[in-house]
Amino acid sequence: MNAKKTLGALIAENRKQKGLTQLDLAAQLGVTDKAVSKWERDLACPDINTLPALADALGLTLDELMQGRSEKQPGKTPGALAGTILKAVALAMGVAVAALSALGALTPQQAMPLLGLGLACLAAHALQSE
Repeated sequence: MNAKKTLGALIAENRKQKGLTQLDLAAQLGVTDKAVSKWERDLACPDINTLPALADALGLTLDELMQGRSEKQPGKTPGALAGTILKAVALAMGVAVAALSALGALTPQQAMPLLGLGLACLAAHALQSE
């Protein structure tokens, strides 16, 4: 998980990654560069009506912007691969049980440990995501 940043720090970081100046971003949003400067220094917050356009201009989701996290930055989410693996194992267990049961190759007693493993992976992923 990425460390939570202030809204201002997230705006500044993502603006710079996009190669935009404060003036460029301000022009896209229909505000002044002084407003962008205040946001980045956490002296003011963007108007609620500006947030969707701001998130779009920075290449973030509105959720990422509001939570102060940018999940799209490569190398910044060490648990992302583990989370993907946990979800994949859970899905694989569910598909395996469904397919093998449909083929008559799996009894309910044999299916329980597989489903238990899948549920354990989902639980581990949920705990990791918090």
